[in-house]
Amino acid sequence: MKNLAYIIIGTFLGVVLYKSEAASWFRIYEMFQFDSFHMYGIIGSALALGVVLVYLIKKSKIKSFSGETIIIPDKEKSFTRYILGGTLFGLGWALAGACPGPIYILVGAGYWPIIIVLVGALLGAFVYGILRSRLPH
Repeated sequence: MKNLAYIIIGTFLGVVLYKSEAASWFRIYEMFQFDSFHMYGIIGSALALGVVLVYLIKKSKIKSFSGETIIIPDKEKSFTRYILGGTLFGLGWALAGACPGPIYILVGAGYWPIIIVLVGALLGAFVYGILRSRLPH
């Protein structure tokens, strides 16, 4: 039953992202060219909502669906890992025209060439898993 809830929520999120054009290559291209505020508005509102929700979760000790207290550990203070990781993520996003979430949305919408990007993303995650112990963390 829990997996069904995840599928329903994921499908709803996919429809919302597709209809808001957040998964559109054109909108992502506009964002990286600084031609449109559309994507910055979506990302900014998601960031603001996330900050508020994480604050509320930490302060009010909200419990998960299974009854456990949600504990969000503080982030490690490291400049290198965030600059390198963010740069690689941004370059991959700009080149592929999609970050990881919208890749699945675009496959579901029938944009079959994005499967090449999906395979590349999965391969990249696999290589990261192999090299993780040798990377700066």
